[in-house]
Parts: sequence; C-alpha cells; structure tokens
Amino acid sequence: MTTDVPHRTTPSVTSRATDRPGDTSPFALALLLRRAHWRAAAVMTEALRPLGIELRHFAVLLVLVDRGPTVQRDLAAATGSDKAGIMRVVDDLERMGLAVRKNVPGDRRVRAVEITPEGVGLFDAAHVAAEPLAERLVAGLGPGEAERLTGLLTRFAHPAEGEA
Repeated sequence: MTTDVPHRTTPSVTSRATDRPGDTSPFALALLLRRAHWRAAAVMTEALRPLGIELRHFAVLLVLVDRGPTVQRDLAAATGSDKAGIMRVVDDLERMGLAVRKNVPGDRRVRAVEITPEGVGLFDAAHVAAEPLAERLVAGLGPGEAERLTGLLTRFAHPAEGEA
C-alpha cells in the first residue's frame, strides 16, 4: 500500500536566484535593487571623495538639511545605522566642522545634531560635483526613462498608506 505524499520538487537551475538579466526567482527584484544600489553608491562615492567625506557622512548631512537639528537616535533610524555607527559619523562631522551637537532644552541627556554653515556649503558642493556623474549613471537609458525609473523607485520606496 502506498501513501499519497505530495511530490516535492527541487528548484530548477533557472529558478535559482542570481542577479543576471532574466532572473525569475522570487529574489530577482531585491537582487537587482542591490546591484543598482552598489552602482549608484560607487558613483556618489566618486563624487564625494574629493570633498573629503564618505556616503555615510553625506547621508547624515542629507537628514540634517531635510529635518533640521535631529537627535542621534533619529539620525540612526533615518540612515539605517546603529547607535555606535551614527556616533562615529557624527564625531567625524564634528571634527570636520560640518555639524555640531547641542543640548536639547528640557532633557540634559539628549543632544541634537545640527548642520553648520560649512556643512551646508559642503552639501551644496556635493550636489554640484555629483551632477555629471549622475548623468553618466543614467546615460544608457532612453528619453524619459530616467524620470520614469525615478518615479517607479519613489513609489516603491515610499508606498502609499495601506500598500506596504
């Protein structure tokens, strides 16, 4: 007597996750986004190198420009960093004169990080330096495709309420 046991299939070679064009695995999108991130990060790192900062420093400056003075735990959350990592980045920014820590009124234990005028100047210089490199990054796309890609990625990264 035989028992009906569901037949288990092993994934075929074509369904194994890669990051090559045509990958149809459930990981395909995540792998492509990872590869795109690496490529974009390399380009932005190249733009920031002559300015003496790294992408992790720029990420914090970006939050400070956007939000104004921000406590370190919120900086960590906004940049995907941990507590120790964000402390090292803020230490670097302070040493370079690009940010300062200030006491938060009403809570002596908490300090907010604020961008300095030098930090704003460097932030603006980074955008000027990145422009030609960013154009090179999307040079292989056709007319309107860079804008379409930006729109799709924006919707993907910031889903409407209830879509996440």
